[in-house]
Amino acid sequence: MPFVRIDALYADPARLDALGRAVHDALVETIGIPDDDRFQVLVGHDGARSTLRYGDHLGVHRDEGIVFVAITMRSGRQPELKRALYRRIAELARAYAGTEPRNVFVTVTENESVDWSLGDGLAQYAPSAEPVAEG
Repeated sequence: MPFVRIDALYADPARLDALGRAVHDALVETIGIPDDDRFQVLVGHDGARSTLRYGDHLGVHRDEGIVFVAITMRSGRQPELKRALYRRIAELARAYAGTEPRNVFVTVTENESVDWSLGDGLAQYAPSAEPVAEG
């Protein structure tokens, strides 16, 4: 159950959709999430009312094509799967949205099963063994 937030500078709705598809397809292909497990927040920044800041840290030259991808998911994926995920996101962002791989900045934050409620006020991945008192 990854939760994804994508922030892109000067991105119209079509580009945001393409970036969302790129990240989702990469998650399906590399770590095996179900195809219908798509929960994303897609945000375009216009550079005036909202913007993104970036630098050339670690020798990677970024420009106005910058895309920040923040993925929150349950812990347990091996480092090689995460590396494959980052690589595939960059490949698909180029193929779907024309985004240069050098402009794809990805972070993964991991948490535990009890940290998720997918609706109805329940922790579906970590159900309680105790009955819930009503009233």
